[in-house]
Amino acid sequence: MASLVLTSSWNHPLIMQNFCLLEVDVNGQEIFLVDKTILASFSGRLRKLFSKLTGKTRRLKLIFDKFPGGADCFEHIVKFCYNGGRIKITPFNMFQLHCAANYLEMNQEMQGRPSLVEQTISFFEKIHYMTWSELIIGLKNCQELIFFMPSSSLLQEFLDCVVGRLELHYISSPCASSTDNSSMQFSGDISTESRGIYTCQTTWWFADLGFLKLNMFKMIINTMISKKLDHHVVSSFLFYYKRMNCPNASSVKKCRIIETVIKFLYSLDSNFISIRGLFHILQASFTLKMSKCSIGKLEYLIGSQLDRAKLDDLLVPSPAGEKIAYNINLILRLLDTFLSTSREKLLMYQVKKVVELIDLYIIEVAPDPRLKPSKFLALAMAMPDIARESYDNIYIAIDMYLKVHINVLCEEEKIKICCVLNYEKLSEETLKEIAQNENFPACALVTVQNRLRYSVTRTSNFS
Repeated sequence: MASLVLTSSWNHPLIMQNFCLLEVDVNGQEIFLVDKTILASFSGRLRKLFSKLTGKTRRLKLIFDKFPGGADCFEHIVKFCYNGGRIKITPFNMFQLHCAANYLEMNQEMQGRPSLVEQTISFFEKIHYMTWSELIIGLKNCQELIFFMPSSSLLQEFLDCVVGRLELHYISSPCASSTDNSSMQFSGDISTESRGIYTCQTTWWFADLGFLKLNMFKMIINTMISKKLDHHVVSSFLFYYKRMNCPNASSVKKCRIIETVIKFLYSLDSNFISIRGLFHILQASFTLKMSKCSIGKLEYLIGSQLDRAKLDDLLVPSPAGEKIAYNINLILRLLDTFLSTSREKLLMYQVKKVVELIDLYIIEVAPDPRLKPSKFLALAMAMPDIARESYDNIYIAIDMYLKVHINVLCEEEKIKICCVLNYEKLSEETLKEIAQNENFPACALVTVQNRLRYSVTRTSNFS
């Protein structure tokens, strides 16, 4: 906004001598003394503003509250006007000059020269010939002026050019410093087997774009997706951006960043998203007030590819205030997501991998004295029997659970827990161990003894 203020508090000698001089306060940053006639000859907005004045006044002051580009940009505008409509447009000032020219309505030819608006638009036609460094400079300046951009198509054309440059330079980095910075630590964001390829060939620009503010970050990611940039690279950059910008951010800003990252990850092919990176985001979400929608999307992303997880990923501590060691409810939700949302496209080897994973998880959580029998049973029965080739690990978990809870479990609860076992899928060594296990209920021991006799009989018949 711009406002005219008639003051009586100052009496500058130059203004007393020249009625054409004007004091301009630009965003409270700096005050300029300029010839209002020269500026008005190039600016339609100022002409309209000054036309409302009646008579001559010596104490005329113009205040800009939100001038595009601030005092530095206004100084360029003044130089343009004083120089008869000439100025050197560069990647450093092209966005400032374009926004300021539109703001001041500098769209009229003067002395046979194109208006400043026309000159800046003409300069934008050269963006495809700019170096990567020049594009980054333009991007840094642009993100400060998003709300002043008069044409979204011009901005989008610039973003298309930036993203297009990424596609053209997959094989080699344009500058060594970028490669060195962006190939540092990825902390699980890129799979081990592909780390060499992606860090050397396609991630050189990560550090160069790490400065992006959230609004511009969203626009860049949307452009990457629309231009069909490799989803593995896009997802890795999302994790990189979150890791670089969250540590020093306030909780509110951190929440906005993570929710934005989740939203974009949800739109990508989950096969190209790091499961370890998703678990890192999940850990961070516990201390933030994130929306249920974002948490639901995050859990879906993890659950739908649970077969790619490792045991360490699942060992998520329980929420604050709960006495149980690990977040069992979370794992049960993830298992339900894995089985329900992926049922039609699941392959048996994927289900078997999750079975092996969850069996190891049950062994890990079984010694927790706070773990209720209902939760233990829910974990043990979560996966289909057909996918579990052996119940030996489930026996190990049950044995540990019974030892820790022997004094608090009634006989009925012990029976329920032992009924989880499929005795036909226990090794002979495990059956013999159960037969001597005093913590198992009598009915379970009878079943084991019968199974052992059957095994002996069957062996003797074959021999």
